[in-house]
Amino acid sequence: MVIVLIGVSGSGKTSVGKALSELTSWFFVDADDYHSPENIAKMSRGEPLDDRDRLPWLNSLRALIRVRIDRSEDTILACSALKKSYRSLLSPTGSQLDSAGSSNLHFVYLQVSLEILEARLKQRSDHFMQLRMLDSQLDTLEDPTADEATIVRVQTETSPEALAIYIHNKLEHL
Repeated sequence: MVIVLIGVSGSGKTSVGKALSELTSWFFVDADDYHSPENIAKMSRGEPLDDRDRLPWLNSLRALIRVRIDRSEDTILACSALKKSYRSLLSPTGSQLDSAGSSNLHFVYLQVSLEILEARLKQRSDHFMQLRMLDSQLDTLEDPTADEATIVRVQTETSPEALAIYIHNKLEHL
């Protein structure tokens, strides 16, 4: 199974992903590690990525998801996946994934208040995604809809460890 933790920068994807990985002993992957040097430089300058910038990144993540599903390697992926089209590209309904993998991929949408997002991003000093980029992420975000059946919504105002337990319990019942 592959679980993709989605949400804007500062929503807790990496922290929750690592806590969930510790709880389950599943492999953890941070999608930020798959950005090209050009994308990282662009974001570091405060310039938002566009779809052309994101497409190669998303394609590499789709390939990763496919390999992990094909090998039955349980994986947690922290990935913003802000637009429905991005989630669709990553999902089993995407052109590279067949229906055999459809039950093996689940999205968990981490939601958090604007105040907490701002506070978290202000504390960051070693990450290319800084507070000045939050508005562009919120503008890009397409709230997952009911037709995206694999979406589990989670409020992230609690500890990563508590969220990991909650997510694990929720996914066991899917």
